[in-house]
Formats: sequence, C-alpha cells, structure tokens
Amino acid sequence: MSALAPRWKRLEPDERRQQILECAMRLFGERPYADVSTTDIAREAGVARGLLNHYFGQKRDLYLKVVKRMLLMPGIEKSVPMTGTLRERVERSVEWYLDTVATHGKTYLAVIGSGGIGADPDVERIIAEADDVAASRTLEFLGLKAEVGNDSRQRAMIRSYGGLVKSSIREWLRDGTLSREETHLLLSESLLLIVRDLLPQLARTATPGRATPAKPKAQK
Repeated sequence: MSALAPRWKRLEPDERRQQILECAMRLFGERPYADVSTTDIAREAGVARGLLNHYFGQKRDLYLKVVKRMLLMPGIEKSVPMTGTLRERVERSVEWYLDTVATHGKTYLAVIGSGGIGADPDVERIIAEADDVAASRTLEFLGLKAEVGNDSRQRAMIRSYGGLVKSSIREWLRDGTLSREETHLLLSESLLLIVRDLLPQLARTATPGRATPAKPKAQK
C-alpha cells in the first residue's frame, strides 16, 4: 500500500509567505475586514497561526501588506514588452493592468474602498505612496520619465489619471456599467491624450507660483 501524500507541501519561507499573502488577499476580498481573522487566514493557508504572525504580525499588518500588493501591482516590467509605438505600449499596459485586477477583483475593490477598515492613516499613506509609484512606473514604462523630470504638475496629472483608473474599474467590476472593452478604451485613450498632448503642452507653460518674467520695455 502506497503512503498517502502529505496534505500540505513543505515550502521555502518566501514561497510560504507568498502563499499566506495570496490566501489573505482572497479572504479580504470575499468578506469585510472585520469578518476575517488571522485564524481564518492560517486555516486557509494550512499553517499555524503563530507562523502567520511570525511572517506578517497582526491582522492589520497583514492587511496593509495586501493593500500595498494590490495597489502596486508588481510585474509589468517583466510581463509587458517595452517596445513598439506609444499607442501599442499604452494599450498593452492597460490590458495587463485589467488582467491583473480581474484576478483579484473583489480584493482590489475592497482595498480602494478602504475595505471596511475605516479611516486608517496608514492605509491612506500606502494608497498615496502607491499612487506616486504607479505614476512614476507609468512614465518610465512609456519612456517619458526623463521628459517629465521634476515637474510636480505633470506628476499630479498622472496621479489624477490614477483616480480615473480606480473609478473606471469600479464601474466595470462592481457596477457593471462599463464592459471590459469599454474600460480598456476609456483608459487607453485617456492615457494617450495625457502623455501625447497634455504633458507637452503643460511643459510649455510656466510653473504655478513662479512669476513670468516681464518683457523689457522698448527704449524711447
């Protein structure tokens, strides 16, 4: 009689940490924050609760990891070729992002709505930091980071586009008022407009708060 295979495979620490995080992402998407316990997550992952605490700390600490993971969406650099025309790069990046969001749609919606955790300054800080990182990655991926430089207005415009991304995904995944194709069209064309037309136009204008030099008066 052959020996029974173990129910849970022994994993290396990084793999186990990733497995626990995936289970937490799923549970926080399926239930309100208050209804998910570390015991639930440990049971789902097939580990002792002490191991979960060892890797992530308390439930709030783990939730903050989930928020950061969902908003930063790592992997675009490895998954999407940085080649082709600007339109091709924009459309590929939007397609990748929508694919990634769809994998954990409920969790993404919970995170951008604070997931029932309330007005938590750490969640708000992570969201603000993630918006900055996402703006920087977007510019870098599209080959525009050097052109934008340190102009805070241009970075603010890209962060504002991030707000459109979140609201469009809510319309698509939560409300069903936009289809996947319509969401892709809205986000692709909006990003193209910003990087192709608006950012160059903004670069030609004076920075707010900085006085425009007066033209010298003609000599009489």
